[in-house]
Amino acid sequence: MKKRVIVAITGASGTQYAIELLKILKKSEVEVHLVISDAAKITAGYETQMTISEIEGLAECVYDNRNIGAAIASGSFKTMGMIIVPCSVKTLSEVAYGMCGNLISRAADVCLKERRRLVMMVRETPLHAGHLESMLKVTHMGAIVYPPVPAMYANPETIEQMIQHSVSRILDLFDIENDTIFRWK
Repeated sequence: MKKRVIVAITGASGTQYAIELLKILKKSEVEVHLVISDAAKITAGYETQMTISEIEGLAECVYDNRNIGAAIASGSFKTMGMIIVPCSVKTLSEVAYGMCGNLISRAADVCLKERRRLVMMVRETPLHAGHLESMLKVTHMGAIVYPPVPAMYANPETIEQMIQHSVSRILDLFDIENDTIFRWK
């Protein structure tokens, strides 16, 4: 069976992380199933020169966030797990409290119930107690909260290198090899 991963893009700032992740995955043997929220489509218009169609073109399968009956909404559809990048606090809260009103939160809930990897690149600052409680809640449920904190030990010279490093570390969590990461020696 081909390896599959779900990638969701939500409306938080950080569309570049999602695009870089998709570009790296495109070079791999992993089949990408993509969902983009309506808020993410608006944010992408501010943060990137790529069109939504171009972003969607980096995935093998694309789903409408309103399609609650999509394959990725079922536990019988086998995947390695899901990466929500960037992950808005709205999506974090939906997952933390089981509010599965759209495909992104439903697919994340399926990953948790099936004990599959769920990585949430939560992009918000500063944080209040409610945000932190939601992060703790999803962590107790089995998710990995992975804020986009740059690793300075890699001595990045560009923003792109910082983004690549963060995305590569997420791919490490799925044992997906790539050649864009600086590894500590």
